[in-house]
Amino acid sequence: MVAILSFHTKYAFLKCMALMNPKGGDTYVMTVVLRADSSLFNWSSIAPPLSPDCSLLSPIFFLFNSPKLKTLQKPSEDETLRYHQAMKRVWKISHLAQSQLLCHHGFFSSAAKRKTPTPFAFPVNEFPNYGFIRDFNADTHPPPSPGFPPEVIGLFSLNQSHQDSTHWEDLTRKVTQLRDELLMIDDDSDSAIRLLEEKGDTLLRSCTVGYPVVELLKQLDSRPRLALKVLDWKRNLSKSGVPMLAEEYTKGIKLAGKVKNVGLAAELFSEAINKRIKTTTIYNALMSAYMFNGFADKCQSLFRDMKSETNCSPNIVTYNILISIFGRLMLLDHMEATFREIKELNMSPNVKTYNFLIAGYLTAWMWDSVEITFEQMKESSIKPNTRTYMLLLRGYAHSGNLEKMEETYELIKHYVKEKEIPLIRTMICAYCKSSDKERLKKIEELLKLIPDKDYRPWLNVLLIRVYAEEDWLEAMERSIDEAFKYNTSVHTLSVMRSIISSYFRCNAVDKLVNFIKSAEAAEWRICRSLYHCKMVMYASEKRLDEMESVIAEMKNNNLFITKKTLWILYKAYLLYGQRHKAEQVIGLMCKHGYEIPLDVLPS
Repeated sequence: MVAILSFHTKYAFLKCMALMNPKGGDTYVMTVVLRADSSLFNWSSIAPPLSPDCSLLSPIFFLFNSPKLKTLQKPSEDETLRYHQAMKRVWKISHLAQSQLLCHHGFFSSAAKRKTPTPFAFPVNEFPNYGFIRDFNADTHPPPSPGFPPEVIGLFSLNQSHQDSTHWEDLTRKVTQLRDELLMIDDDSDSAIRLLEEKGDTLLRSCTVGYPVVELLKQLDSRPRLALKVLDWKRNLSKSGVPMLAEEYTKGIKLAGKVKNVGLAAELFSEAINKRIKTTTIYNALMSAYMFNGFADKCQSLFRDMKSETNCSPNIVTYNILISIFGRLMLLDHMEATFREIKELNMSPNVKTYNFLIAGYLTAWMWDSVEITFEQMKESSIKPNTRTYMLLLRGYAHSGNLEKMEETYELIKHYVKEKEIPLIRTMICAYCKSSDKERLKKIEELLKLIPDKDYRPWLNVLLIRVYAEEDWLEAMERSIDEAFKYNTSVHTLSVMRSIISSYFRCNAVDKLVNFIKSAEAAEWRICRSLYHCKMVMYASEKRLDEMESVIAEMKNNNLFITKKTLWILYKAYLLYGQRHKAEQVIGLMCKHGYEIPLDVLPS
């Protein structure tokens, strides 16, 4: 019996054919065939083309004797584990498939000529996957017939062939249709289960490797609660003989962590372990769930359990999770120690490793360490991705390094404009805090990228202040009106004083009066400076009656007169020759015990 298996190495894609005895027994011929899309090997230079009557031993013999084989790196433990799982599928060939094979005329010929295999040019145990090659030097190897039942091959194909592409495209289309129907259902509705029972069973049985459910879970990633209903449905099916896959458990654990249901994530993990589905990816999924929900201790405990396992071991993803946890907690010593351990284990850090390091230093506001890590990343020949530049952009904005912030923004501005509105707000904040001469122009350009409905109170108040500082009265009032519209209350004294100062410099007393009325109604921070400024501006326009009425307004807001209030009245009366009122004010100052300069006393 023949099964088509797939195995990925770092440099090439190997497709293996295992020929099995239909009456039972171990595999006794295995041929390794290299797919033509790899630039590392040229098949014609490794082995001659196969003819229908040639032995399957020729390609593997030439491949093992090729000096180019030495350039293949040893597969990782995850790859080896996947290969083991693929081989197990060969041992579990159904009786139906065996019957189809035996009924096919001429597949195994009892009169086939026996051929003696050519021995390996080097010991088999030097090859990384020697454990998968059994009885290669057996005495007999019957040749296969070129006519092989396609329905049997389909049962064991892990990677689609050209002939199967239509089937897989059709399957993906059906999964997408089912997803669209599910997206029209509420997350908490039981209608999803009924729809899955109606259409999901047929779809699931159309593929033997569990592709539909895994793909459906991926497509429902934006609706994690709905995706978990799909997983529950599949778990119930497993009770009736449809097994759960490691990929399904992995995706389910991640989804549970995403909805902050750590209990469900741990339950799925335990269920997988009890079924002896124990892989590095499942451990990593639960560690990620713990990480995103703040369970750092549980994450580290799970990591220690993982290191004690014999069937799986930590990989670079595992260490990336640890680095992320330590960075979030600002445990920088632990974060750096984890990175050193990666180097000691001869693991290759990837772009996510450096991104998590940079994120950790950003959390601690260690700008120099951010720069050093970024330089190390470039020296290690790892190309920064969009996420890297987004982190740098945020760091430069928070540190006030506008020059580098603008340089980084130019590299990824198309992405930021479409998907990263929070970064745009961070840049606006940086400009608001800077002394850049063109900061208002740059702020206005960035504000155009933010949708009107995407309102943030803190940003609105920050804009009020910067417009007030620059005396952009129209823009300031527009932002103030927006704050009133969204019921934003300002309680910061410095912001209120900036508004007052702007009205004073622009000599807009009537606008100030309207603002004070609105601020009182909206319960903003009310201070004496508002009323003192109004009194001074009324006095400058010789509107003394309105100036005097401000005293009553202050009393209504439980703001009693102070020495400064009386001085404003005195100066105004003295300026316009109302000496008797000025003397009354001096009397009030004496009454309240305020010190009076000698030069203002009547002669």
